[in-house]
Amino acid sequence: MNYFVDRQCQIEDTELPSEAQLTEWVSAVLAGRLDAAELSIRIVSPAESQALNNQYRGKDKPTNVLSFPFEMPEGIELDLLGDLVICADVVSNESIEQNKPLFNHWCHMVIHGVLHLLGFDHINNLEADEMEQLEREILASLAIPDPYLLNE
Repeated sequence: MNYFVDRQCQIEDTELPSEAQLTEWVSAVLAGRLDAAELSIRIVSPAESQALNNQYRGKDKPTNVLSFPFEMPEGIELDLLGDLVICADVVSNESIEQNKPLFNHWCHMVIHGVLHLLGFDHINNLEADEMEQLEREILASLAIPDPYLLNE
Protein backbone atom coordinates (compact mmCIF):
# COMPACT_ATOMS: atom_id res chain seq x y z
CA MET A 1 0.00 0.00 0.00
CA ASN A 2 1.36 3.34 -1.04
CA TYR A 3 -0.39 6.32 0.55
CA PHE A 4 0.92 9.87 0.48
CA VAL A 5 -0.58 12.62 2.63
CA ASP A 6 0.45 16.21 2.04
CA ARG A 7 -0.12 18.08 5.33
CA GLN A 8 -0.63 21.80 4.76
CA CYS A 9 -0.92 23.81 7.95
CA GLN A 10 -2.19 27.36 7.63
CA ILE A 11 -2.33 28.11 11.36
CA GLU A 12 -0.01 28.23 14.37
CA ASP A 13 -1.05 25.58 16.88
CA THR A 14 0.91 23.09 18.92
CA GLU A 15 -1.93 20.58 19.30
CA LEU A 16 -2.20 19.41 15.72
CA PRO A 17 -1.72 15.93 14.33
CA SER A 18 1.58 15.24 12.59
CA GLU A 19 1.88 14.12 9.00
CA ALA A 20 2.67 10.61 10.31
CA GLN A 21 -0.54 10.54 12.37
CA LEU A 22 -2.61 11.80 9.46
CA THR A 23 -1.05 9.17 7.19
CA GLU A 24 -1.81 6.41 9.73
CA TRP A 25 -5.46 7.46 9.92
CA VAL A 26 -5.81 7.79 6.15
CA SER A 27 -4.19 4.37 5.72
CA ALA A 28 -6.71 2.84 8.12
CA VAL A 29 -9.51 3.97 5.79
CA LEU A 30 -7.84 3.08 2.50
CA ALA A 31 -6.37 -0.33 3.45
CA GLY A 32 -8.24 -2.97 1.48
CA ARG A 33 -9.93 -0.32 -0.64
CA LEU A 34 -7.09 1.25 -2.64
CA ASP A 35 -3.51 0.15 -3.25
CA ALA A 36 -2.23 3.69 -3.70
CA ALA A 37 -3.58 7.18 -3.09
CA GLU A 38 -2.49 10.76 -2.67
CA LEU A 39 -4.39 13.45 -0.82
CA SER A 40 -3.85 16.80 0.78
CA ILE A 41 -5.04 17.69 4.25
CA ARG A 42 -5.13 21.44 4.78
CA ILE A 43 -5.50 22.59 8.39
CA VAL A 44 -7.12 26.02 8.44
CA SER A 45 -8.53 28.88 10.50
CA PRO A 46 -12.25 29.41 11.08
CA ALA A 47 -12.21 32.28 8.55
CA GLU A 48 -10.88 30.06 5.74
CA SER A 49 -13.22 27.22 6.67
CA GLN A 50 -16.19 29.58 6.70
CA ALA A 51 -15.29 31.08 3.31
CA LEU A 52 -14.95 27.63 1.70
CA ASN A 53 -18.09 26.27 3.40
CA ASN A 54 -20.04 29.29 2.16
CA GLN A 55 -18.63 29.09 -1.37
CA TYR A 56 -19.10 25.35 -1.88
CA ARG A 57 -21.97 24.42 0.43
CA GLY A 58 -23.86 27.71 0.87
CA LYS A 59 -23.36 27.58 4.65
CA ASP A 60 -21.90 30.77 6.08
CA LYS A 61 -20.11 29.28 9.08
CA PRO A 62 -16.92 27.34 9.73
CA THR A 63 -17.21 23.55 9.77
CA ASN A 64 -15.06 20.68 11.00
CA VAL A 65 -14.13 19.02 7.70
CA LEU A 66 -14.74 19.70 4.03
CA SER A 67 -13.99 17.07 1.38
CA PHE A 68 -13.10 17.87 -2.20
CA PRO A 69 -12.84 14.69 -4.32
CA PHE A 70 -10.53 14.94 -7.31
CA GLU A 71 -12.45 14.75 -10.58
CA MET A 72 -10.24 12.60 -12.79
CA PRO A 73 -10.14 13.79 -16.41
CA GLU A 74 -10.87 11.03 -18.90
CA GLY A 75 -7.75 9.22 -20.06
CA ILE A 76 -5.65 10.33 -17.07
CA GLU A 77 -4.47 7.75 -14.55
CA LEU A 78 -3.47 9.25 -11.19
CA ASP A 79 -3.71 8.08 -7.60
CA LEU A 80 -4.97 11.52 -6.54
CA LEU A 81 -7.96 11.10 -4.24
CA GLY A 82 -8.65 14.76 -3.40
CA ASP A 83 -8.34 17.28 -0.60
CA LEU A 84 -9.59 17.61 2.95
CA VAL A 85 -9.86 21.00 4.63
CA ILE A 86 -10.08 20.73 8.41
CA CYS A 87 -10.71 23.64 10.77
CA ALA A 88 -8.55 23.11 13.85
CA ASP A 89 -10.61 25.42 16.07
CA VAL A 90 -13.89 23.69 15.22
CA VAL A 91 -12.37 20.24 15.86
CA SER A 92 -10.89 21.44 19.16
CA ASN A 93 -14.16 23.05 20.30
CA GLU A 94 -16.19 19.97 19.33
CA SER A 95 -13.84 17.70 21.27
CA ILE A 96 -14.38 19.83 24.38
CA GLU A 97 -18.17 20.09 23.89
CA GLN A 98 -18.46 16.34 23.25
CA ASN A 99 -16.02 15.39 26.02
CA LYS A 100 -13.76 13.46 23.64
CA PRO A 101 -9.97 13.30 23.58
CA LEU A 102 -8.73 15.83 21.01
CA PHE A 103 -6.73 13.41 18.86
CA ASN A 104 -9.55 10.85 18.86
CA HIS A 105 -11.80 13.53 17.39
CA TRP A 106 -9.13 14.56 14.87
CA CYS A 107 -8.87 10.92 13.80
CA HIS A 108 -12.65 10.68 13.43
CA MET A 109 -12.77 13.84 11.28
CA VAL A 110 -9.99 12.55 9.00
CA ILE A 111 -11.72 9.19 8.61
CA HIS A 112 -15.06 10.91 7.95
CA GLY A 113 -13.48 13.15 5.32
CA VAL A 114 -11.64 10.33 3.56
CA LEU A 115 -14.84 8.29 3.38
CA HIS A 116 -16.45 11.27 1.63
CA LEU A 117 -13.53 11.31 -0.83
CA LEU A 118 -14.30 7.65 -1.53
CA GLY A 119 -17.92 8.52 -2.34
CA PHE A 120 -19.65 7.75 0.95
CA ASP A 121 -22.24 10.24 2.16
CA HIS A 122 -24.85 10.78 4.86
CA ILE A 123 -27.61 12.56 2.97
CA ASN A 124 -30.27 10.02 3.94
CA ASN A 125 -30.59 7.73 6.97
CA LEU A 126 -29.50 4.56 5.15
CA GLU A 127 -26.31 6.22 3.84
CA ALA A 128 -25.67 7.81 7.24
CA ASP A 129 -26.01 4.45 9.02
CA GLU A 130 -23.60 2.79 6.56
CA MET A 131 -21.05 5.59 6.83
CA GLU A 132 -21.23 5.76 10.63
CA GLN A 133 -20.77 1.99 10.91
CA LEU A 134 -17.66 2.16 8.71
CA GLU A 135 -16.33 5.00 10.87
CA ARG A 136 -16.91 2.93 14.02
CA GLU A 137 -15.11 -0.09 12.54
CA ILE A 138 -12.11 1.93 11.33
CA LEU A 139 -11.84 3.82 14.61
CA ALA A 140 -12.05 0.54 16.55
CA SER A 141 -9.14 -0.81 14.47
CA LEU A 142 -7.16 2.16 15.87
CA ALA A 143 -8.38 1.49 19.46
CA ILE A 144 -10.60 4.59 19.43
CA PRO A 145 -14.06 4.27 21.00
CA ASP A 146 -17.34 4.79 19.17
CA PRO A 147 -17.69 8.57 18.67
CA TYR A 148 -21.47 8.31 18.41
CA LEU A 149 -21.95 7.08 21.96
CA LEU A 150 -22.87 9.90 24.30
CA ASN A 151 -20.14 10.72 26.77
CA GLU A 152 -21.23 11.45 30.30
